[in-house]
Amino acid sequence: MAKRDQLASDRGLSALGARDGLVVGVTLFSMFFGAGNLILAPLLGVRAGSQTPEALLGFIVSAVGLPVLTIAAIALSGTVGKLADRIHPIFSKVFAAATYLAIGPFLAIPRTATTSFEMVRPLLPEGTPASAALVVFSLAFFVAAYLLAMHPNRLTELMGKVSGPTLIVLVVLLVASTIVSPPGTPAAAASAPYDGVAGVAGFVYGYQTMDVLAALAFGYVIAMNVRELGVRSPEGIARQVVRSGIIAGVCMAAIYCGFGYLGASMGSVVPDATNGAEVIAAAAAMEFGGAGSVLVAAIFLLACLNVCIGLICSISEYFSTEYELMPYRRWALAIAALSCLLANVGLTTILEYSVPLLSALYPIAIVLVIMGLVQRGKGHGEVVAWKLCITFCGVDSVIVALRDGFAKGVALPFDLLPLAGLGMGWILPAILGFVVGLLAERLFRRA
Repeated sequence: MAKRDQLASDRGLSALGARDGLVVGVTLFSMFFGAGNLILAPLLGVRAGSQTPEALLGFIVSAVGLPVLTIAAIALSGTVGKLADRIHPIFSKVFAAATYLAIGPFLAIPRTATTSFEMVRPLLPEGTPASAALVVFSLAFFVAAYLLAMHPNRLTELMGKVSGPTLIVLVVLLVASTIVSPPGTPAAAASAPYDGVAGVAGFVYGYQTMDVLAALAFGYVIAMNVRELGVRSPEGIARQVVRSGIIAGVCMAAIYCGFGYLGASMGSVVPDATNGAEVIAAAAAMEFGGAGSVLVAAIFLLACLNVCIGLICSISEYFSTEYELMPYRRWALAIAALSCLLANVGLTTILEYSVPLLSALYPIAIVLVIMGLVQRGKGHGEVVAWKLCITFCGVDSVIVALRDGFAKGVALPFDLLPLAGLGMGWILPAILGFVVGLLAERLFRRA
């Protein structure tokens, strides 16, 4: 009997229990849900007014659906590198490195510090020099993030059991207060872009979150945590990662709905709001008075810290595994230090380069995810089709991103493509590349 138990232990679990599965799902939610996600739905609610339910539905399809599908694709492939290897090994290394750097030290990680600082700043004594305060705050922020990122395979202990649930409780507290005591009323008529087909406008707004890139990075670390909890087989790990993605998606969708309602209820209070943080802060002040500022600061600080830790873990794990120049902890230290520096002296400049890079990478990432879901391995007869699909899509997205970033106003032939005005002109070239590739493969097989 003891020998059989030992063998079962060596093989590991086939799946996590309900409690552990929920903890991993909350961990993944915490890694996704940063300040950028917090501010989107409230502003949507303000602008969509009476059309908020329809707009939220479209928003959730893209802002939640695409990242969850990405997690599924990574669960099936293993890593973003293995997924991109199907196109070409050199492409894989370039794409993965560019993605990790763009969403990490060159954009998202420094912004976690600056955004949370802006929400904490109202709590500082009057007359405190902003630049000096940012230096002190960001140093403390990144030291904490670095120390908490030391064990990437144990993130469930922190995010799944402590910081993630705490964030959810604080958000529920704020949203529930606006349901019990609505601070205002929705705008009678939706404003642009929700005054047309609100669901489509919501979908486009959700597409712009670019969470697919984050999902490419997070999938592998979540798999590590599932393995740490006892699941050993690749199939069991893949199934559990997909389940975690679904749990995270449900959490995000629920909070988006709550914040969408909050925004709609603030339509008559802040009708001219230009930022979701402004909407959240105003609602908290009306519901909780002076304590509202503390509540908002705590929500943003927790959300930003969670995302920062998740990104440091994911990026450091990738580079320490793929490029054995330094061990994991040195990569983590280097990323935290660079992010701290950029948060204080160079974030505005670096954004000018990183945002176009993100815009160029995002369509390619979506095509890779679709490939990962529908095509398994290199043994199928569609390899050339996917390569041309990525190539055609990449040509469009890279050229348009460079123009939007550095030569605004310059007309391009790509502007004439369907959906180009919505930032999705790459779809037709991607389809065209895939069709041309399929036809070419069939011709070669007949020859």
